[in-house]
Amino acid sequence: MSPDVPLLNDYKQDFFLKRFPQTVLGGPRLKLGFMVNIPALEQMNQILHILFIFLPFFWALGTLPPPDALFLWAMEQVLEFGLGGSSMSTHLRLLIMFIISAGTAVASYFIPSTVGVVLFMTGLGFLLSLNLSEMVLVFKHSVTRHRVGTKSNALSSGSEIQFAWREYLFYSIVLVLALLETGLLHHFASFSQISKNSPQAVVGYTLMILFIILWILKEIQSIYIFGIFRNPFYPKDVQTVTLFLEKQTKLMKIGVVRRILINLVSPFAMIAFLSLDSSLHRLHSVSVSIGFTRAFRMVWQNTENALLETVIVSAVHLLISNTDIWWSRSLDTGIRLLLVGIMRDRLIQFIAKLQFAVTVLVASWTEKKRRKSTTTLGVLNIVFSPFVLVFIVFSTLLSSPLLPLFTLPLFLVGFPRPVQSWPGVVGTTACVCADTVYYCQMVPGLTTALQSAMAAGSLGLLLPGSHYLGRFQDRLIWIMILECGYTYCCVNIKGLELQETSCHTAEARRVDEVFESAFEQEEYVKLCSINEHFGNVLTPCTVLPVKLYSDARNVLSGIIDSHDNLKEFKGDLVKVLVWILVQYCSRRSSMLEKVHKTENKGKASLIILPALNTEPQTESPEDTDSLNSENLDDWSDDVFSEEPTIKKGKDEKDQLKVLPGINLPIPGSVESQNIGSQSTNTVTERSLYQAVALGYPAIDKGKQEAMAYIPLVEFSCSHSHLLSLPEEWMSNCLPNSKMKEMSSLFPEDWYQFILRQLECFPSKENASNVVEEIAKDRVLKDFYVRAVMTCYFSLFGVDNRIPSPGHILRVYSGVLPWSLALDWLTEKPDLFQLALKAFRYTLKLMIDKASLGPIEDFKELINCLEEYESDWYIGLVSDEKWKEAVLQEKPYLFSLGYDPNMGVYTGRVLTLQELLIHVGKLNAEAVRGQWANLSWELLYATNDDEERYSIQAHPLLLRNLTVQAADPPLGYPIYSSKPLHIHLV
Repeated sequence: MSPDVPLLNDYKQDFFLKRFPQTVLGGPRLKLGFMVNIPALEQMNQILHILFIFLPFFWALGTLPPPDALFLWAMEQVLEFGLGGSSMSTHLRLLIMFIISAGTAVASYFIPSTVGVVLFMTGLGFLLSLNLSEMVLVFKHSVTRHRVGTKSNALSSGSEIQFAWREYLFYSIVLVLALLETGLLHHFASFSQISKNSPQAVVGYTLMILFIILWILKEIQSIYIFGIFRNPFYPKDVQTVTLFLEKQTKLMKIGVVRRILINLVSPFAMIAFLSLDSSLHRLHSVSVSIGFTRAFRMVWQNTENALLETVIVSAVHLLISNTDIWWSRSLDTGIRLLLVGIMRDRLIQFIAKLQFAVTVLVASWTEKKRRKSTTTLGVLNIVFSPFVLVFIVFSTLLSSPLLPLFTLPLFLVGFPRPVQSWPGVVGTTACVCADTVYYCQMVPGLTTALQSAMAAGSLGLLLPGSHYLGRFQDRLIWIMILECGYTYCCVNIKGLELQETSCHTAEARRVDEVFESAFEQEEYVKLCSINEHFGNVLTPCTVLPVKLYSDARNVLSGIIDSHDNLKEFKGDLVKVLVWILVQYCSRRSSMLEKVHKTENKGKASLIILPALNTEPQTESPEDTDSLNSENLDDWSDDVFSEEPTIKKGKDEKDQLKVLPGINLPIPGSVESQNIGSQSTNTVTERSLYQAVALGYPAIDKGKQEAMAYIPLVEFSCSHSHLLSLPEEWMSNCLPNSKMKEMSSLFPEDWYQFILRQLECFPSKENASNVVEEIAKDRVLKDFYVRAVMTCYFSLFGVDNRIPSPGHILRVYSGVLPWSLALDWLTEKPDLFQLALKAFRYTLKLMIDKASLGPIEDFKELINCLEEYESDWYIGLVSDEKWKEAVLQEKPYLFSLGYDPNMGVYTGRVLTLQELLIHVGKLNAEAVRGQWANLSWELLYATNDDEERYSIQAHPLLLRNLTVQAADPPLGYPIYSSKPLHIHLV
């Protein structure tokens, strides 16, 4: 799969026509006519004129941002580092949150009371850190549901948080306690500069201890400590869900303790630290309003980072005894926390960018095909390493991606862009295909598993812009964190293609190796082993138990081509046809009984039956010729042949006539005494047919006597209507001689056994007697004989030989051979689907008998068929019902196929079960850098070659997988979820 070229061209056109002129040609221009005499501004004007000349050059290098990207990036940076917020999952949420947060900081400046300021900052900081939009949405939904009076329904597939009254009560209690603590401490506690004995210093010591405990508890949850050393407490050799859950019980308990410390203990401890600060007495200061508004917000928005910043500020205060330095004299605690937060973020980015640059250098050297061409670049990077560090530092300061041109060790500074990296709404575009449904099915369960892992700390520190990669069998799941807040996290989940291309397979194999070395180690391995794949951009984190489909493909050689199996197949098909038709009719009658009641209870039902043995007609030459296989088109045994066409070698008048659907007689339309007698007057009978509104086929004059004599008959049992076939299935399309010949294949003992197993009768007291009466009804049995044998004849065609594997595959796929009954069957969609279903069930039965052993008795056979009906979907992967079965989570799915490369028939079985997904954390800067190169290469360099170097597989960088995960039209994930809000309480 590759990017959508027309969509990509439209994207380029929009980029060049709209963004380029706005960025380069529409840049700022200074008109300084009224300030000519100011030397500083005149000098700035000259510098800017020179700078504007180089704007197209900077734009071509990808350093100059488009206006929309620059605007969103600036809002994110101010919201996160200036106002204490977080990146948002959508641009609209970002704009609204930015305006509200900025308004909060401005409003705090004008509040005259110190207690009022503290309470205002604490309350608004807590409320803005919650997922308010989802809470309002759920509240409106519950109110609307209450007004309508409908029952409670779950919201869609884990994408909306289920805020019950417990959550609202929890948030209310936390808010009240936080306001009480802040107000009481600020009003009654004494304020002084931080010293070793001050109350604020004591709280600082407590925060340090708390930070160390939380750090240890977080590292215990993951497979590796610092991504290098294996965690000795993590379960070893985890391959099954049961074993993993047993070994992870202690870790989950530790995770609960950690979550309590983060959600309750840490925020209140930090609020105490801030409330005791003496800087809050200096009101009407911009620095105090901005700094403490951010500090009180960060306590809830990002508790772990806020705890780290508070510990650093407290430790610096305690270590620095000189109060005359700039840090202690000119800065209040809020601004110190702001600066520490910026330095913390930039330091993490610098380390990640430096690791990415080293990985690119190593990757270019280890690639044998490109070693000669990249050796020069590697040497230049080493010689000019100071300049490379300058580029890394500059991109770190701007929080922009480090762009490796064509993913070679030639680095540029990409333009600043928001965390999402791509314009547009998250989850609205994907290259949907047949495999998308498997990701749709697994996402709700994956979201639930992510909730537990994130709450326990198994995925490390949760930051917007973090990327994770999940792996199970042939599925690759890309997870990106979009937004974080108090007790919630918003993610986007993408599914990568399942197609086994060379690049995809090479990198997927390396991903498997990384996870296997981490999670499938033996017991005798050293406790503190080192991560063998430390240089890779992927670091294993944990495994997640998720309910999903495992995919198994088996070669059916020796089963589907076995002569004995195919011979048994024909006999089993008749039995399965009988069982399916009886089950269908019993369910149909039950549904009809619910709609209306039978008017004539206790009276015999009158049915017109094309009798088998009444006045047999002489076999005409036309009948014999029509059954001759030499007169039919070749229905080739080639598996890949198209559906055969039917030629008409005779005129319409020479073809066998098909009796149309027969209606039941209208009560009172004919006299009952004339119905039971067999009159020899055919004219009277035809008038009788007209009286009961029978449609009769047009026939040539003089051939009326050649038609089969069709008398009126009645069921011998008054309850037989419960299993009666639909009227349109009662017509006959085969000659009586052929039907009489094939009726010997009908398994009457099996038919009797099925009837005795039914439970569709209204009164259970006389059920056994009713069953016996129905079983003895010869008229009802003749109906089933005709329907079953006609379907049987349609599935196998004229030649009554052992079917070939090619025949089995074609009929399984819905391509039936030509026969006299083909048109009759295809005109009845319900019966056609039942016959096709019986054929597929019989094939699955043949495979099970060959694998598990023969069926011993009828009871076991019925149990097997009932299991197929309830727990299996047996069909084609391309069917819409296959997708529906996956979304409905049928326990098992089976499909028959053919591999033209190997020349073998294959069976594919999907089994729904709880299995383990390996999850690892990706280097976020490596992802951003490769995405920045993808954007530059396709939009600026216009290099959309599908075989370009930057898209080729590399086991260290995972280039191909990273390109796939980009948003269309530059990338091509086959599934992309809308923002999923995960509740972390």
